[in-house]
Amino acid sequence: MKITGFCPIIVSKNWEEIVKLFEDLGFEKCHTKTGIEGGNNTNYNLKDANGNRINVASSEKIPQDLLAINMNVDDFDETYDFLISKGFVNPRGDKVTDTSSSRATLLVSPSGFAINLVEHIKK
Repeated sequence: MKITGFCPIIVSKNWEEIVKLFEDLGFEKCHTKTGIEGGNNTNYNLKDANGNRINVASSEKIPQDLLAINMNVDDFDETYDFLISKGFVNPRGDKVTDTSSSRATLLVSPSGFAINLVEHIKK
């Protein structure tokens, strides 16, 4: 299990405002992923001149903004099992979002912080 990327992620209905805010702070979109959850959600990866990153994800279903840690790993299943063994829970049961380029799910720690666990699929 190896962490390959680590940055904050904000999930929000108001994603346009949040992306604009970070662009005004000097961040630029460096990657946009569409088609998540059947095309309902989009994830924007932004980066500033110092290499700092933040992800902003759209969601119409979330009742309020969610701030989590986006953690990219080389082995989703191994990391998922490890975090579950430490008391993390998947608030959507066992649901994992699979796309053509990644596997991902949100896990919540016993104390309440959230990790968005992601493995990028290399073709």
